[in-house]
Amino acid sequence: MLGVIIIAFIAVQLFALSSQRDIEVYPYVVSKKFENFEIRSYQATLFTPVKLSTKGYKNSSSKGFSILGGYIFGNNERNEKIAMTSPVAMKLDDSVTMMFMVPHKLEKEMLPKPNQSNIEFKEEPAKTVAAINFKGWANDEKIEKFKQKLKSSLDANDIQDAKDYIGRNDFKGEK
Repeated sequence: MLGVIIIAFIAVQLFALSSQRDIEVYPYVVSKKFENFEIRSYQATLFTPVKLSTKGYKNSSSKGFSILGGYIFGNNERNEKIAMTSPVAMKLDDSVTMMFMVPHKLEKEMLPKPNQSNIEFKEEPAKTVAAINFKGWANDEKIEKFKQKLKSSLDANDIQDAKDYIGRNDFKGEK
């Protein structure tokens, strides 16, 4: 079963990469670019988060994607499909939260009720973040490496107003 979930996750990611022009993305404005990172401002946006009991990126990403993917692919009270958006966001703290952005044309009241009780709807406030890109697929080691690299770069540039960090595996950054 886990193998099927992983294969489905990879297939969806590859499909998403090949058809990104049709996928709504989380809009942002770059306020400043540095050598290996940038400062971005994001507007307030509605997300469907799911908090996971698993630890680490690998286990959490497949479980979270299975739950949230099921919801947007019709596993909800109206069997209604909801458009895929990008990127899939994860917060890797003491617990792990995976989030899909809700398409902007939909409001919270318009969304079908999830069949899974651990899926919520949450308005993420507008925020400023520091973002670093890296090549290839994410894993726990790569995430930690680039998180530390970003923190060092922020310290070296005396930047304290970025409230969150984003690492993004967009196949364009450093390995």
